[in-house]
Amino acid sequence: MNEKIDIWLVGNTGLRNPNRIQEGFSVFANSPFVGNLRGREQEIGFMNLLNEKGIIQNESGKDESGSHARKWRLMFAKNGFIYPQVRKADGKQEELGALDDLTPFGKAFLKADTYPAVQECYLRAMSVEQFPMPDGGGYFSPLRWLLAIMLELEKRTGSSELSRIEFALWGHTTNPSYDLNEVVDNILDLRNRREKAPAKRPFDKKEIEKRGENYDKKNDNFLDYSDMNMRYLRISGVLQRKGRGLIIVPAKHVLAEKLAKNAACQESLMCQYQKLCNGAPLPTDDMNVAKVLLDDLKKQMKERHIVFDISDLPLNNSNEINIARQRLEGILAQTDEIAYANEQCNQWREIADYMSLLMKGGGKLVYDEDNAIEVPKDETPAYLEWVLWRAALAIDHMVNKPYEVRGFRLDSDFLPVSAAGGGKGDLYWEYENFTILTEVTMSTSSRQEAMEGEPVRRHVSDAVLKYDKPVYGMFIAVKIDTNTAETFRHGIWYAKGDVKQRLDIVPLTLEQFQRYFVAMFEAKKAEPERLQSLILKCESNRDMVDAPMWKWYIDVTVTEKINELKEG
Repeated sequence: MNEKIDIWLVGNTGLRNPNRIQEGFSVFANSPFVGNLRGREQEIGFMNLLNEKGIIQNESGKDESGSHARKWRLMFAKNGFIYPQVRKADGKQEELGALDDLTPFGKAFLKADTYPAVQECYLRAMSVEQFPMPDGGGYFSPLRWLLAIMLELEKRTGSSELSRIEFALWGHTTNPSYDLNEVVDNILDLRNRREKAPAKRPFDKKEIEKRGENYDKKNDNFLDYSDMNMRYLRISGVLQRKGRGLIIVPAKHVLAEKLAKNAACQESLMCQYQKLCNGAPLPTDDMNVAKVLLDDLKKQMKERHIVFDISDLPLNNSNEINIARQRLEGILAQTDEIAYANEQCNQWREIADYMSLLMKGGGKLVYDEDNAIEVPKDETPAYLEWVLWRAALAIDHMVNKPYEVRGFRLDSDFLPVSAAGGGKGDLYWEYENFTILTEVTMSTSSRQEAMEGEPVRRHVSDAVLKYDKPVYGMFIAVKIDTNTAETFRHGIWYAKGDVKQRLDIVPLTLEQFQRYFVAMFEAKKAEPERLQSLILKCESNRDMVDAPMWKWYIDVTVTEKINELKEG
């Protein structure tokens, strides 16, 4: 076993949200910086462009060296979206392609318009063995190596699960120069000793210190880089969360077996770069392998009694077989989402905790060493939509499906990939006798009314015309600007043909909604009619007061309604 420890980095410590890479790359691809992203002027220019487009936040003026742009450039190159720089020892740049120019794979990545398609691009990139071995003896893929570890774990224990501390100490600190069986021996030894430890935190700290004796950087990196590395590995679609650790996605198990590799690749780095930039092959590109994966998925779905039909699809080549498999994966994802939705009524305390983190602008809440929740500070808009979606699922009784309620995309862990696009409302809570269109924003300034006043009223108006039942608008923000309240107090909108509508839109702070949400569950009276009653009471005096007084009245009404719940 090696003495000196290296920690591999799949992602980039400056880009903790891999789900924004495609958005950032799209900005880059349509900019003058394609093939021209070197030098301080260009790097700062690109960073300012990302800031202007809302991809990064408040970086302009903070970094005068352009280092943030260099981190983006590195991620684009590492994934094969732009041509990476070729060292003289590895060949000539012209043998690969113009430095920092778009690659064929980068152009394909831009066209990936579904989350599974995006995941497949990352999977192709991560399958390429371009990480140098410590002894210079070839290259390896962290994903392939980790899958080999997890499959050996499964062989011995019945589960591929790898906890956060196990990944931290024996996952991203190892590579194919290690003996696979010895690595798994060490993981199981750590697991057994940790189970017997009376206190997990001191135990973990001691284990990190011991492993850190052969590591020449900060011991904090063991856990800090773990979280980032696991996040990047999960976007391959082959791995998903298990507690704070990882497990192989059941529907991708056969694919994981085909990808796993515990030996280094001896091909040249130039050869690896050429694969990367042209779109590395996957096992599913082979017709026989694609058929094995499809048959395995059909078997899993039959065992779970999930109804499906692909009899209308041709299965004559790997591409057609993969399309059929993707249809089944979509059905499976929807089935899993319904099961997730049914569980939310038991998760209301966690949902409320997420709301508390959002009120603080993001952060982490650690329940214990194996359980924690986090709202990344640069993803608060997506998490605000997501937590209100979960709140709706917890309250239940909706007649539309969970995936029909939301407009944003989810990953395989049911976490938000990005906020919903424009053109429609954020969340449609449709009940038998009424619909609540929920709109959310993290904006708190006077710009709130300019950004939200028109689209929210337009979306509610469209919903009024669509549904043959009462429609209520619920606007939720961390802070309600008084001008926003004034716009919704009037609630006037002219639909097509100058038809005048008086819309029912009530602005609530996230704290007000959280208090009422918690009170409903504590009183065991979480029912949509309670929300309807709150909305109707809040808007009952909007014609008699001005905006500041209406905001005060709404707050008083929330408190009164909470007291009613408590009193029975």
